[in-house]
Amino acid sequence: MAVLPFRRRRDEAARTGTMTLIEHLEELRHRLIVSLVALGVGSVPAWFLYEPIKDALRAPYCEFLSRNPAFSPFEQGDCPLIFGGVVDAFTIKLKMVLYLGLVLALPVVLYQLWAFVTPGLTDRERRLALPFVLSSLVLFALGAVFAYAALPRGLEFLLGFAGEGVVPLLTFDRYVSFVVLVILAFGLSFLLPVFLVFLELVGILTPERLGAWRRYAILAIAVFAAVITPTGDPITLLLLGTPMYLFYEAAIIIGRVARRRRDAAAEVTSEGS
Repeated sequence: MAVLPFRRRRDEAARTGTMTLIEHLEELRHRLIVSLVALGVGSVPAWFLYEPIKDALRAPYCEFLSRNPAFSPFEQGDCPLIFGGVVDAFTIKLKMVLYLGLVLALPVVLYQLWAFVTPGLTDRERRLALPFVLSSLVLFALGAVFAYAALPRGLEFLLGFAGEGVVPLLTFDRYVSFVVLVILAFGLSFLLPVFLVFLELVGILTPERLGAWRRYAILAIAVFAAVITPTGDPITLLLLGTPMYLFYEAAIIIGRVARRRRDAAAEVTSEGS
């Protein structure tokens, strides 16, 4: 029972923004524990989704080999991925289950992240938790879908780079790590507007500052897209860089609208008092 009063005091301190350093650390520990529990819960259905997810991840590699049979080390129509150690099969499946469990637990993890930083925000801004989580999920999913669609072209460029007479023999572990890295990079890149809007809400950035940095932002987006795109061709770079730039402009517009609403609410409050 002694924990409940402490919890109530901590919640009150979080609402008023007067938490001490120790209370911030306690809050961080609480959020991490909840996120880890969500990861564990999400890993349960992920274990049973292993087979269809495995087949979905293999599909781009199979598509590459079907279009380029000269690069296949196996008979035509086969596209197996190998592993070289006795325990590799177990570790690979465990890694994939954890990856998928994190995806399933992402709504809880994002909410815990938002809940941890909200003590520095106003009540109006704290109500943005649901839009923050939903928009983050949608944008991350769009980035993941885009990455998955670009994988066959990326594999065709990377695996065919050595030329004829050299065929790939991919291990499942490294292949899955590559696919997850590409999907994660694309998904996080699509979270750019959420990150910028959050920085605007907490006062670190302003729409005017983002507008002044537009030229540098375009250059940074182009460099980032060139680095993380697996193919390196200008078409894929343009397909990734264009939505990122549109997201940047959207963050400026959202920041201006949010500031107008905040100023209007402040005027109404001052007139009422």
